[in-house]
Amino acid sequence: MSQSSNVFSAWYQPMLGRRASEEHRAASALELFFDLCFVAAVAQASSAFEHEVASGHAGRGLVGYALVFFAIWWAWMNFTWFASAYDTDDVAYRLLTLVQIVGTLVMAAGAGKALEHGDFTVITWGYVVMRLAMVSQWVRAACTDRARRRSALRYAVGILVLQLGWLLRLALPHGGGTVTFAVLAVLELAVPVWAERAEGTTWHPRHIAERYGLFTLIVLGESVMAACVAVGAALDGHAGLGSVLPIALGGLLTVFALWWLYFAQDAPRRLRTQRTAMLWGYGHYVVFAAAAAVGAGLAVEVAHATGSRALTDVQAAAVYTVPVALFVVCVWLLHRRIAQVSRAADALAPVAAVAVLASTAAPYPVLCTGAIVSLLIAGSLVLGRPAATRP
Repeated sequence: MSQSSNVFSAWYQPMLGRRASEEHRAASALELFFDLCFVAAVAQASSAFEHEVASGHAGRGLVGYALVFFAIWWAWMNFTWFASAYDTDDVAYRLLTLVQIVGTLVMAAGAGKALEHGDFTVITWGYVVMRLAMVSQWVRAACTDRARRRSALRYAVGILVLQLGWLLRLALPHGGGTVTFAVLAVLELAVPVWAERAEGTTWHPRHIAERYGLFTLIVLGESVMAACVAVGAALDGHAGLGSVLPIALGGLLTVFALWWLYFAQDAPRRLRTQRTAMLWGYGHYVVFAAAAAVGAGLAVEVAHATGSRALTDVQAAAVYTVPVALFVVCVWLLHRRIAQVSRAADALAPVAAVAVLASTAAPYPVLCTGAIVSLLIAGSLVLGRPAATRP
């Protein structure tokens, strides 16, 4: 092949489905860069949620956080599954991915306004930019991958129509409210189910599991960073070390245990059929959102322990314990069908989740939570959970 043809192939390659059985499939540098930029959106959403809760607007903050995080998670998830099936890594593919990153940064810029004032204008425009770039990718796939053209066209048409819906929602009084958001969100979730019923795309199980694992690491890392910032701010404000040390220690124990719990599973075994893959992928909304909320909960607990009285002791503790319990239960539900363990071992996770919720009323809820989830990992090892020794 001549040098000119090599240059041309770098600019544009036919977008054909990659083999699902491809060996040594790993995340690309572009995918890692994409995830890194999503950190900004996750951090902004978590920070805004913390601010709302600490200001005494827990209900409004929770609803806003759930809506904003849906937009972040869904945009990330759609790119991840598309890239697993169609990663040509040519110039056109890279440019369209960079456009999606721009949309991500716009969403990050609008996260605070969405949670504090219920204004989703900036978030919506950033989301639409990302999704229209995704439409272009699906159109490319439909033009060159004849074997899966129907699926690609369904994706393109479904996403395009829904973006018009999101823009029309902005024209409604008060942005259309939560009900219109929920309706459009359900329709967004339905597009992949409808599209995959045609030919189906050739996503790679191990690649998908790695991508989800990497994003989990990023979100847990955000929780660690939030804890460091909160503890540092408390100490700079001359807070007593005794008031923040139990929170810092409990927070670290919790994050370590959540990491161990998540990566003690053989995720590719779960991704065997289209149905199980859909349930596994959609279920990670709770996993990601809960993991990010853990960091916000730590910051709220530090602020409460150092003098903030916008919340009661139980309310401040619940901001931390509830997302930890949700993370534990959701990971358990996502993997329990493939984990061949005894009934005693299988019962550990739900029992631990209940104990975490009960620790909300304990004198040191964060430290108690860290101890409980650490005991969950120890119990899994003792009772011989097969994957638990391979974190």
